[in-house]
Amino acid sequence: MSEVEARHRERSPRARRYAKRIGIGVGVFVMIVAIVAVAAYRYLDGNITGINIGDSLGDRPAVIKVAGPSQPINVLVMGSDTRAGANGRGIGGSTPGLSDTTILLHLSANRKYAYGVSLPRDAMVQRPSCKNKNGHGVDPGGLTQFNAAYAIGGPLCTVKTVEHLTGIRINHFIVVDFVGFKAMVNAIHGVTICVPSAVNDDVGHISLPAGTYKVSGQQALDYVRVRHDIGAPTGDIGRMKRQQSFLSAMIKKVVSAGTLANPIRLFNFLKAATKSLTTDQAFASLKTMASLGKQLESVGLSHVQFITVPWQPYPPDPNRVEWSPSSSALWNLIKHDRRLGSQFNGDSVSPGSKPTKHPTTAQQQKAADARSAGLCA
Repeated sequence: MSEVEARHRERSPRARRYAKRIGIGVGVFVMIVAIVAVAAYRYLDGNITGINIGDSLGDRPAVIKVAGPSQPINVLVMGSDTRAGANGRGIGGSTPGLSDTTILLHLSANRKYAYGVSLPRDAMVQRPSCKNKNGHGVDPGGLTQFNAAYAIGGPLCTVKTVEHLTGIRINHFIVVDFVGFKAMVNAIHGVTICVPSAVNDDVGHISLPAGTYKVSGQQALDYVRVRHDIGAPTGDIGRMKRQQSFLSAMIKKVVSAGTLANPIRLFNFLKAATKSLTTDQAFASLKTMASLGKQLESVGLSHVQFITVPWQPYPPDPNRVEWSPSSSALWNLIKHDRRLGSQFNGDSVSPGSKPTKHPTTAQQQKAADARSAGLCA
């Protein structure tokens, strides 16, 4: 037997012991990671509050099928202005619980584009009858301000109102409160905004310095809430433009900053997102939400657009607006999952948009509209 063979035979048992120990160590590590992952999933999944829709929406729009393996998805996103609990910290005032922010998110069947349509809270609409959110009786509805639907019957009444007005079947809804919004912004370490001139809103008790800077927490909430002392004469329209701009910047940062690929950052973001969410029961699952997020990611930033429903002044009251007749064409396109033309996306905001060195006349007008809404051009 050679000296090399002797050494090999002598070391083999030891090497096998080391290999066995390493194998056991790797196995234990994988098991621990799996246990932590399952625990984290259950923890996050348990954060979401689900509401049973049941028969509370009554007769609903028909589901219009399109050709292909997938179907379009419509999600109604609502921002609650409740002051209950920690939501009232740093805000003050009282409210019956309104949805000051409502966005209809449409994801196309081919997953190649997505639209977020902002609905003005101050729009006068014909609201259908709704069950009162306290469980006692039914409110008859009628001509009223759009965001009163949330105060009367909570998110289910808002969903019913949107379906009644648009003829679009809402697949899911999401409600985010003040605490949840601030936590999500903090989880991605803030979002950069640009304020063209200093804001001193004595009504909402909001002060924002002029300039370009990063905001998080309460300051971020103040920016998306403010509608006095900045923006268009119809303050809610200007506020919606700023909300669209902020959400676009937030989406861009989540994607470009590698949040989705960073386990710790992703966990913190999901923890913040799920902790203050209320959804329909079918959507109250981290797996379902993650699937939608993945599909939105595949769309691409340049194909995600935020627009505002066409509107016009409401003649009886200059402080209110109403949807213009052209809004019917918008709902028809979304209902049948068709692309929107320049008629509707001319003033859109997109996370994938980039500044141009030589803007066209249309782009110059868009910049002027942005300035009138309290945005930097």
